[in-house]
Amino acid sequence: MTDGTTAGAQGPRAGDGPRGWRAAAGTALYGPGGFYRRPEGPAGHFRTSVHASPLFAGAVARLLRRVDEALGRPPVLDFVDMGAGRGELVAGVLAALPAEVAARARGYAVEIAHRPARTDGRITWLSEPPEAVTGLLFANEWLDNVPVDVAEVDSAGVPRLVLVADDGSERLGAPVDGADADWLARWWPLPAEEGLRAEIGLPRDRAWADAVATVARGLAVAVDYAHTLDTRPPFGTLTGFREGRETAPVPDGSCDITAHVALDACAAAGAPHGLAEPGPGGPQSPREPRSDTEAARGLPAARLLTQRDALRALEITGARPPLALASTDPAAYVRALAGAGEAAELTAPGGLGDFGWLLQPVGVPDPLA
Repeated sequence: MTDGTTAGAQGPRAGDGPRGWRAAAGTALYGPGGFYRRPEGPAGHFRTSVHASPLFAGAVARLLRRVDEALGRPPVLDFVDMGAGRGELVAGVLAALPAEVAARARGYAVEIAHRPARTDGRITWLSEPPEAVTGLLFANEWLDNVPVDVAEVDSAGVPRLVLVADDGSERLGAPVDGADADWLARWWPLPAEEGLRAEIGLPRDRAWADAVATVARGLAVAVDYAHTLDTRPPFGTLTGFREGRETAPVPDGSCDITAHVALDACAAAGAPHGLAEPGPGGPQSPREPRSDTEAARGLPAARLLTQRDALRALEITGARPPLALASTDPAAYVRALAGAGEAAELTAPGGLGDFGWLLQPVGVPDPLA
């Protein structure tokens, strides 16, 4: 995944003593020898939708084709994979495109790790997204790894920054103030009850706004573990993953450090004139653009939906094949049954199907509307 440099995820060196989770995780994940610089890549530690089934890349390819149609089939069609890991999604999308579309497509993998050997030659490997994207920018489980600070309410009812040492031990620091306090007040207000926690999502809002700003025309999509204003967890979601298992988050480079994303806040940041106020269903009715520049960029209201609904709109249903196929073409039935199982995993309630999708069209209608 990317290093979150657009979100300022730079921290002091390990061993400098307790510091905020944003700085500590930035070093542990993206510093020299950090977790995301390790050779095995994310797939060595956890399973995303990309790794669950090639059906996911096929669905994203169908989405890219819809964006292509909305753009009027431009001479060059961009697909940008943010936090590309080892390039699995971008390679799968390019492979799933029809020949005519593939001939016009340019694939970009945006990733801090070095380009793996034997990567498809059609893929350009970058540490930052390209400028002036015409097509689809897709961020699958990227924002959850943009490091954020954590706040905890103290015994006096005051939200304070949580400081963490390299071994994962924590203590409370200074009261949250400035822009972070403003973000909490709007997006994750904490009652004055000792021990309640929140992840301060401002760096993710800025990272998403920067990513959307690279799209000249097309669609930006973020897919992630998510919550909205009416479903914020009272004690936050910060956790770690190592070798396929959830573990305590320890900022020593040995594990992934992640937290769910306030996608409604990101939606407001990505389309600054697209929201009135946050609501339980996500983005609400649009208001007037704040400038001629914003109006010219053509940013309609962002939209939030579940992965289950998004993939169903992209022809992934999980429906079992007709039993009659088993007698007429047993091999085809087995293949179809396996595909149905993979589709069911991608859309399952309580699992991958509950992931949030944030869609931000730029200058085109919403391709999933």
